[in-house]
Amino acid sequence: MSLPCFPEFKLVGLKDQESIRAFIKAYPSEACEINFGNIFIWRNFEHPKLTLVNENLCILCEPPSEPAYFLQPLGEKEIPKTVHACLTFAPRLSRIPEAFAVKYGAPYRCEPDRSNFDYVYLTEDLAELKGKKYDGKRNRIKKFERNHSYRYLKLSSEELGACRQLLEDWAKNKISEGWMLSAQKEAIYESLIHFDALGLAGGAIEVEGRIAAFSLGERLNSETAIIHIEIVNPKYEGLSQLINREFIKNEWGSYKFINREQDIGIPGLRRAKLSYYPLHMVKKYNIWA
Repeated sequence: MSLPCFPEFKLVGLKDQESIRAFIKAYPSEACEINFGNIFIWRNFEHPKLTLVNENLCILCEPPSEPAYFLQPLGEKEIPKTVHACLTFAPRLSRIPEAFAVKYGAPYRCEPDRSNFDYVYLTEDLAELKGKKYDGKRNRIKKFERNHSYRYLKLSSEELGACRQLLEDWAKNKISEGWMLSAQKEAIYESLIHFDALGLAGGAIEVEGRIAAFSLGERLNSETAIIHIEIVNPKYEGLSQLINREFIKNEWGSYKFINREQDIGIPGLRRAKLSYYPLHMVKKYNIWA
């Protein structure tokens, strides 16, 4: 498929998957945003558009909640000129990995964006929860196992309807979170509707014959899997720790690292992600015109 050249754009659609994935494969990233699945499922909120600038793939995002931005250009031809061209059209580049920001951000105002740092863990740490620092996680799982019988399921199309019902029930308890909840819910629906087309992997916990938790993810790069989504029925204490462990243990054992994305500045989410002791953070920056 031919791609438009700057200053022409096209909205990202499912038909662009092969082209975008080819660029990502050639120029892999640690950042969770450089991933077709993320770009696609959030498209109704971020309104991503793609264009070629000096033969580099550039994706413009225009969310209603913040200034428009380009993601990191993917390619290697005339990158300084490409960055300049992007910044003549939008006020910033955002979600930019540190190495790119250091190499190309010097002529501009370049600032760390802590709310969008990704949390990266050793797969074996999350799959095994060994050691004293994970005592609390293991204890919650044991309490759940004492009180409930369950089974782990590798998600297939047969369970997606039950996952959608769980999502509806989950969202009813979070109405106070406003527009962000609405956008998140829509992105999760998109991931379930296009589960097979996007090549996602999923796992679920069934309790008393009903899906009580599910998680979705995919490959980010050769060493790293990315976890996009984790939805849990809040009435089951210990279930979030269980689905986290079981999904990673069953589906991602061949990867060295797990990227669990960012905390978007939500204090409770930040505490939860830190409580699993990340190996490192993927530091990301804004580069302002």
